[in-house]
This record gives sequence, C-alpha cells and structure tokens, in this order.
Amino acid sequence: MAHFAKISESNLVLNVVTVTDSVLLNENNVETESLGQQWLETHNNWPAHLWIQTSYNTAHNTHSNGGTPFRGNYAGIGFTWDSENQIFWHEQPYPSWVKNNTTALWESPIGNHPELTETEISDFVHYVWNETDQVWNKISPKEEE
Repeated sequence: MAHFAKISESNLVLNVVTVTDSVLLNENNVETESLGQQWLETHNNWPAHLWIQTSYNTAHNTHSNGGTPFRGNYAGIGFTWDSENQIFWHEQPYPSWVKNNTTALWESPIGNHPELTETEISDFVHYVWNETDQVWNKISPKEEE
C-alpha cells in the first residue's frame, strides 16, 4: 500500500490515506507519485498538488527496513510539509528549537541533553527542556516526592 498525506494550502497535514500500489504504476510498471495524486484528486475532490506521498517506514530520516528514507518522517495529522526540504515535520516542540534536515528532527539550540548514567536510567532520571533559561534540567523522580 502507498500512503499519501492530504495537506492544506498552508502545508498542514490534515489526513493520511492509503491507496493500492497498482494506482501508482505507469505504463512501464514504475511507481509514480503523480498518478496517485491524480487518482486521489478524482476520488476525494481535493487538488492533486495537495496530496504528498509519504513512507510508513521512515522516521527521523531513517528507513526502518534498511531502505532509502523518504521525506524525513511518515506524515501524521498536524505535521507540516516542508516542500523546500522535502520533509514532513512534527510540531515544533519549543519556539527556540531548530530543524535538523539531516535527521528530520527538531533540536534544542544547545544540542541534546547530557548522557545519563546506568544508575540514573534505572532510577528513571530524565531531562526536561527549560525554554525560559534555554537549558536542560535534570529531573529525578525521588526529588519530586
């Protein structure tokens, strides 16, 4: 099955639908996105250019089966389509975070949080982004009690 995101004129993903692979095959038996877009326009009364193919097997610009990643992330309702970079983006988690086009992930302006030790992991310690101070705060469940 092929998956297509239905997007608004402002590039917001409104829905994701499936179509049979045979809809996408051209006269040379090659999968062609535009054929799926035309089929969806005909059968869903939504403009062809607002149907964008997405890959169920792609997340964080990695293909889960070792194949070639396609469009950064599998589209979901509420995601945004970035036509310039050909990536579906999750909602921006914080105003200061920036896009990483290589990983198709949002990143804090100071990078990833520090590594946790094995003990911290087993004690459910975690980091939470503090947008006001632009830092990662370490949270320990023991301290929250």
